Amino acid sequence: MYVMYSMLHIENVSTSCQSHQQGKIKELPLLGAEVLQVHAPPFVTKESASSETHGHAPAFSRVQRRRSFIKKKKERAGIANGETAKGSDGGGGTTTEDISVPKDLDLIALPQLCFPGGLQIASEQREDSYHYLVFTDVFGNRTHAVVVQYYRPIQDVGHQNGHLSSSKSSRLYTAYGICVISKYPYYNALRDCLSCLLTQLKPSWMGDFEERVKEFSAKLALVPIPPPGQLHVVFNLRPLQIGLPSREDKDRPAIDLDLHLPFLCFRPRQLLQIITSLLIEQRVVLLSCDWARLTLLAESLMLFIHPLVWQHPFVPILSRQMLDFLMAPTAYLMGCHLHHYEEVAAETDDLILVNIDDGTVSSSWSDGIDLPDVPLAAAECFIKRVEGLQVHYDLEVCHLGDSTEVNARRAQRKQWQSKLNTHIQNITLELIVNIFREVHDHLNYEHRVFNSEEFLRSREPADQPFYKKVLDTHIFHSFLRDRLTRKMDAFTRMELSTRTEAYRLRSMTESPRRPTMQELARKYTSPESRLSKRLGASLPNLGESGGSLAGPLRQTSFKNIQVDSGRFRWTSPQRPVRFFKLPEFPPPLAYHYVQNYYQEMITLLGKAISGAASGDSSLLARYHYLRGFVNTVAGKRLDALEDFQNLYKTDTDIFPGELVNALVDSLQEGEQALADRRPEIKHLISRVKRDHERERARHVDEGVKRFQLPKKHMQLEDFVRHVQESGIVKDQGTIHRLFEALTVGKEKQVDPEIFRVFYTFWKETEAEAQEVALPASALEHLEANECVFKLSSSVKTSHGVGKIAMTQRRLFLLTEGRPGYMEVTKFRDIEEVKISSAPFLLLRIPSLKIKTTLRKETFEVNLKSEVDLWHLMVKEMWAGRKMADDHKDPQYMQQALTNALLMDAVVGCLQSQKAIFAATKLAHFDRMKLEVPLMVPKSTSETLKHKINPSLGLTSPQAVDVLLYTPGQLGVSSDSEGDGNPKLWCALSDGKVVVFDAASWSMQQNQVQVGTSRVNCMLGVDRQQVWIGSQDSVIYIISTRSMSCNKQLTDHRSEVTGLPKVAYSCSAEGAVIVWDVSTLQVRKQFRVSCDRLQSVQLCNGTLWCCKYTFPCISRMVHHPKDIQEQLWTACIDVGELCVWHLREPTKPFQRIQLPDCAGVTCLIKVKNQIWVGGRGWSSGKSRGKIYVVDAQRHTVEKELVAHTDCVQALCSAEDRYVLSGAAREDGKIAIWKVE
Repeated sequence: MYVMYSMLHIENVSTSCQSHQQGKIKELPLLGAEVLQVHAPPFVTKESASSETHGHAPAFSRVQRRRSFIKKKKERAGIANGETAKGSDGGGGTTTEDISVPKDLDLIALPQLCFPGGLQIASEQREDSYHYLVFTDVFGNRTHAVVVQYYRPIQDVGHQNGHLSSSKSSRLYTAYGICVISKYPYYNALRDCLSCLLTQLKPSWMGDFEERVKEFSAKLALVPIPPPGQLHVVFNLRPLQIGLPSREDKDRPAIDLDLHLPFLCFRPRQLLQIITSLLIEQRVVLLSCDWARLTLLAESLMLFIHPLVWQHPFVPILSRQMLDFLMAPTAYLMGCHLHHYEEVAAETDDLILVNIDDGTVSSSWSDGIDLPDVPLAAAECFIKRVEGLQVHYDLEVCHLGDSTEVNARRAQRKQWQSKLNTHIQNITLELIVNIFREVHDHLNYEHRVFNSEEFLRSREPADQPFYKKVLDTHIFHSFLRDRLTRKMDAFTRMELSTRTEAYRLRSMTESPRRPTMQELARKYTSPESRLSKRLGASLPNLGESGGSLAGPLRQTSFKNIQVDSGRFRWTSPQRPVRFFKLPEFPPPLAYHYVQNYYQEMITLLGKAISGAASGDSSLLARYHYLRGFVNTVAGKRLDALEDFQNLYKTDTDIFPGELVNALVDSLQEGEQALADRRPEIKHLISRVKRDHERERARHVDEGVKRFQLPKKHMQLEDFVRHVQESGIVKDQGTIHRLFEALTVGKEKQVDPEIFRVFYTFWKETEAEAQEVALPASALEHLEANECVFKLSSSVKTSHGVGKIAMTQRRLFLLTEGRPGYMEVTKFRDIEEVKISSAPFLLLRIPSLKIKTTLRKETFEVNLKSEVDLWHLMVKEMWAGRKMADDHKDPQYMQQALTNALLMDAVVGCLQSQKAIFAATKLAHFDRMKLEVPLMVPKSTSETLKHKINPSLGLTSPQAVDVLLYTPGQLGVSSDSEGDGNPKLWCALSDGKVVVFDAASWSMQQNQVQVGTSRVNCMLGVDRQQVWIGSQDSVIYIISTRSMSCNKQLTDHRSEVTGLPKVAYSCSAEGAVIVWDVSTLQVRKQFRVSCDRLQSVQLCNGTLWCCKYTFPCISRMVHHPKDIQEQLWTACIDVGELCVWHLREPTKPFQRIQLPDCAGVTCLIKVKNQIWVGGRGWSSGKSRGKIYVVDAQRHTVEKELVAHTDCVQALCSAEDRYVLSGAAREDGKIAIWKVE
């Protein structure tokens, strides 16, 4: 915090006053101001305490920490009470003083910004005025300032006998400017602080002026900044109580201004024009007669486009000497006084001029304004939201009485403003989400590619001019970088929360993008219907059914969607705000008083920690953050590290890594030795150092690439990359088959021209599907989520002339003449497909015959030259449908559809005799059906309900390491995050956790990252947390509501191998820890002597420990049977189960042989059954197998085969379903019915 004040030269005052009195000038001229003082921390140091005498130590220390600004104070007489300025030696000579100033702060230009309109002497007292400044360094870091100008009388207006004299009848006034500079944008709080300072300065003598400003500066330097979250800091600065609001999260700045001011100045459509100007990076100039409005409006606009960040010059206030800045050739946002409007508009072209006072937006080059319109759907939604805003405080409190206490009135007003700010943030964030919602559909995360052409092609024609300009901006490029790193910010949270169930279900398939029947129907309906298409759940259609992958959907939670006059709006949950009140500032700011003040603050924070609810870990984390920070500035480094260790456990999101790393580096030798004796602090230090080194070694941001067609011949590896970047398909197996198809009979490399033709054909086919016009009769027969993927030319069929259309479910005929619909067949009903020939005059035309189980007659269509391609496509779709039905896995059908469309593109691309033969390389499922008929056993078919693919969107299948089912929460409060549906948690490789909504089996969260190591175990705790044990020795804690991981337990020293039940954990070196769930502290800890502790199981008060014995890794499950307890165990390389009596643990009393089993990897108890997962043999091949064992009769009831790789994970869903996950070669999750 830096405080400085400015005034004018007294010699200039005297000269001007005499000229004004003598009538030489009618108006008092503008004079130059200069910086008189700069006060910057640290104000007291330990060294200053050593020089204390019997009196108080000096309260301030001007220690040179940055650079110095040398200011010469000339002798001036009678500034106040006729006093004469003297040097330090008591004489009247000139003195030179070093003043510590912030780095990169230009003190020469500062007076111009403190007095942007110039400094003018006044003939009467004027009101105090405030305005706000923003400074930006070369790296884009911003510093904020609040300036107050207040007037004091000038007592010297003439000379008598060489001495200055005063006259009350001709008293004049001059302005003093006081500027408070902070790293944080606390505009309202700093303005209130300056108001408190003025109550002390106005009645004081000039001799006390400097000391009062110093004391004020030192007090502000003692105030800690609150951490992100819901803990605010308040302090008394008489006569007001000042509050510092915290940031909502680490990615947002603190908001301490009135966000509704722009809505008082502009109509919604004008605001949209201003936001558009920023998004397309125009040169924008704000103009107003009030300097304060310029910065407040500019800062509000920056918050409105969050999380997009303005990348260009940001100078909300330009003084009259700085107007040449407007000639800069780059984009910028600047502000100046309104009386410069004509000058600015005439001298500079291509400006967007925003008149705040009149509420108008214009351009400097024409009478109108040539800006592209914000996309219609997003704009209409924004306007409707703004219409519902209540921005007048008096209307809100007109039914309330007035408080007689000023701080109570202020608190009431701040509470209203805070709620309004939150509502406005939701509205503007929703606008940004609605504009860029579908960007992620066109990103390739593996290669960091954004397919801009495809994204533009998918936009409405009227919206394309807007997107064409936005896509080329720096601001959008930065936004893309955050999306490609999967940043979980406010944009991502809202986008995920407002997805419709239909969208989530559609995203569960990898089929190429085509318009569904529902979307085609919207083409011919009202604009209101098209609106809901773009906004997802922002304006949800509650009557819409998306078609479930697994039967009817349960009712999802709509607690975050509020009904408002027939419309819906998304609202973020309101969290209760807590306040921490600082102690009263010490009167004399000597070193020992400051240390006592810090100690008092530490004591208060300790009491707050003790008194906080044990379950409120979020609040505890913020108290630890504050206490750690205060301990740091108080020089108690080890205590600070202990606080930061507790913070690391409870909320890693707000962990100040850079501060803690600097704190560790500053440890003295003795402190380092003490830290080494405290295991938790030692572990924190090593972790911080490791994280710091990893951050330094991390590769520099690769940026974002735009998709470009290849220019060189491609070997297989390059071909795979280019196809994945194009967005056509991601699966490596499919791309390898496409490579074989495009290189049939050639050298194994793809010509760039062939790739260009193939890509063009694919996109043209996609565009043609967008233009398909189906008659109403066809729309009635098709399901809402069906898409037309292929349409033949006009052909003759056994049911008339028309076009054959193919969707993902069926073939149908669009008859010509009188448009009509006739279903040919669903793919699952096909019995036979073959090529034949039909007579036509003297010729025989190639035809396709399709025999179905539902019709006696065979459908025949004369496809002529297209017959071979259609024959391949229909057979592939038929085979894919059969496999999907047999294996209860819709992914087979989607993959078959992709194969069929790739066949079409290959034939269209090659245009040669080998084209059909090349297309056969893509007939994957048809070939599988012919070569290796995969018969699903009857028991498997009857028990298997459904399959889902957690690796969807990845380039290759990932192993399912751990599965966890968490039940739903009925009656979830409306202020909660997340929803009340049950969830399935799936741990993949490298710390990735995918979350499914278990009510619909749609993917709710495509990735939660918990470290970078393999996940070994997961456990649901209190229905509010999921604990995840990792190979990196950390237990990560995820909130089931916010779906974020911000807590960690780091007490284990090797990989966490087991979480058997709530409050227990074990690790490989033999450590077993019992936890206090509410405080996350260790209640008890002991060590088991073994080579590797694999898992533990609590049975009847006894802890059974399962160790690793080469080459076996044991698994066990506890099963109560009547009175006598049982323990079931298995080994990873033995196909048997062992059943133990807990009272006789010397040897198992029963061994159960599992048929054709090579080893057991997991087992769980479900009702009166033991489900066992492992690997075995089926039809002579190694497969993943599940055995269902009767726990009473000790017999194998079922042998289930549904995975092509080893079953690695099992979990139960309320004893109604069992879910199994397989290793990498399969990578699927199967859902089984429990009988």
